[in-house]
Amino acid sequence: MNATGTLLFLLLWAVLLAGALSIVVSTLRTGAPPMPSPPRVRRALLAMLPRDTTGTLLELGAGWGGVAFLLADHCPQARVVAYELSWLPLLFMRLRQRCFPRANLTLRREDFFRASLQDASCVICYLSRGHMARLAPRFAAELPEGARVLSHTFALRGWTPARTVRLDDLYRTPVYLYVVPPREQAR
Repeated sequence: MNATGTLLFLLLWAVLLAGALSIVVSTLRTGAPPMPSPPRVRRALLAMLPRDTTGTLLELGAGWGGVAFLLADHCPQARVVAYELSWLPLLFMRLRQRCFPRANLTLRREDFFRASLQDASCVICYLSRGHMARLAPRFAAELPEGARVLSHTFALRGWTPARTVRLDDLYRTPVYLYVVPPREQAR
């Protein structure tokens, strides 16, 4: 191997190592790795969301963007905002957005725990039990009446789902649809 080939090989390894390290650091910092939602789960999430949905759809913890891009295509009249803190998955999403733009998709490297949820007509998430427990009171306080919360694998403690689908996969993955009730009703 010549000097240029060796240099490129070392550069590639350095980039891969930096990327892997960034995912580990982000996972330790946020408590959740950037895990993609399986295709069956993505189809089930979209089936629970009408195509004519408008307003702002938030994907909290967008990972590699698999759900965010599908949401933008599925609900073209809505504004989709995808939050991700891990820089490598976010870089991948930005590259994908540059190559295959979605006018209604915004990517944010921001902690969704600090973002406002007040204007959201729907929130989509694949997070841990701990994250869902932290978000439940914020959903109750900030989301408008009738807003939807779609989650898979992890339920919202203290909330009753409007609909639950169990997928026919190895884990019998649950997909939950919650609807924010009027403020005077208990959740």
